[in-house]
Amino acid sequence: MTTESAADADGRAASAAYLGMWRAMAQAAVTSDWKSVELPKFAKGEALNTITRSLYRDHASQVVTKGEPKNDPRVTSASGNTVAIVDCGDSTNWLKYKITGELKDDVPGGRRSITAEVTRQDDGSWRVTSFAIQAVGTC
Repeated sequence: MTTESAADADGRAASAAYLGMWRAMAQAAVTSDWKSVELPKFAKGEALNTITRSLYRDHASQVVTKGEPKNDPRVTSASGNTVAIVDCGDSTNWLKYKITGELKDDVPGGRRSITAEVTRQDDGSWRVTSFAIQAVGTC
């Protein structure tokens, strides 16, 4: 029987928070709900601000996002209360639409490199605190 190391447990918990952030964002994006109560459960600080600003811009522009991103996060380091994650996120089936139902533009989704930092909070939970998304084709 193998026991999980603290770093492995932290990486698993941080990855779950990372995936939770994307699920909550995809759910909120269906209606461009920048006030979604689910988002702060998985993101805070810079990451939460980035998401809510993006959703607010979509709301103001009468744009929604349909579908779901696909993510496959990999922990690159776990030290103390911080876990670094890399991902090759796929937005092929997660696109922006006008509220009339037509695609917002002809820009296709695709695979893109994502880096994220996830930190343990004082209550022991994990939240994504920052992330950076690169252009389509970067992974």
